[in-house]
Amino acid sequence: MSLLEMPTTQDSVMQDFLMQDGENSLKSAIRDFMQGFTVETTPGASAKTADYREMLRPGTSVAVTFLPGSEFGDTIKTAARLKREGFTPLPHLAARSIPSQDAFQDYLARLQDEVGIDEVVVLGGSVPTPLGPFDNSMQLLESGLLDRHGIRRIGVAGHPEGSPDIREEDIMAALKWKNAFAERTDAELYIITQFVFQAEPIIAWDRRIQAEGNQLPIRIGVPGLATLKTLLNHARNCGIGASMGFLVKQARNVAKLMSVNAPDKLVLDLAHYKATDPNCGIHSAHMYPLGGLRKTAAWSHAVVDGDFELKSDHSGFTVNRSVE
Repeated sequence: MSLLEMPTTQDSVMQDFLMQDGENSLKSAIRDFMQGFTVETTPGASAKTADYREMLRPGTSVAVTFLPGSEFGDTIKTAARLKREGFTPLPHLAARSIPSQDAFQDYLARLQDEVGIDEVVVLGGSVPTPLGPFDNSMQLLESGLLDRHGIRRIGVAGHPEGSPDIREEDIMAALKWKNAFAERTDAELYIITQFVFQAEPIIAWDRRIQAEGNQLPIRIGVPGLATLKTLLNHARNCGIGASMGFLVKQARNVAKLMSVNAPDKLVLDLAHYKATDPNCGIHSAHMYPLGGLRKTAAWSHAVVDGDFELKSDHSGFTVNRSVE
């Protein structure tokens, strides 16, 4: 079952594209959008995973999340393991969870000594009260320590549906600051967003921030294969906004709560947008394995390989291989 089955104005644009370019072009656009997808894991999930190579292909970039109350040593241990197994680790640095500038410098030094990286994801973090001097990710960027420790590529947070604890004007001000920082330094910044469920509000957000000057490429968060119940729980916990409405409507049918949903409609619409709008700032997908990494990875690899078929009404697609 597709994550998104509601008709949208994007559907009429899709029909025009299909009439001009055909299904093969649409399938190519979908594969292009998913090519080089990133995914994430946690130290807790790492402890339960025998071998990431059983699920992911060599070279895949894997973000290592940092949850409130975690020990950064666990992040380093997980990143080092991923590196040994042939992946590119993207450790999260949560500003509000860093107790001091010396601790921040120590984290970076250990990441280089024990892992060897040139890319991280810098976030504010969800701790209500900062544990140290850093209240937001911009302070980590401005410290100069990332550059001093050889970090050249940096993911920063994007909020296409807002944030429950940040005002919209502050979100936009931060985005403009990050663009200015990228221009005045040699750091390569990109935006990575929370997971979303519906393409139209995300496309509208992208067009708005491009019009306001955003130049940072965007990795859109895509929810991996999971039951509707699991998706709803994660969405409520993370404060997902406008694109969550259709989930609530589907949940009215109790029989659907335990059915596994795939993000094919979302991926199809975003891929079509990327292929047809030269001003599109959305470049690729970051997969959130909300229902487990194995299923999400198998589905994502099938899409990259082109092992899928478009639905007859072009409302999504289905992969041809087992993803269980």
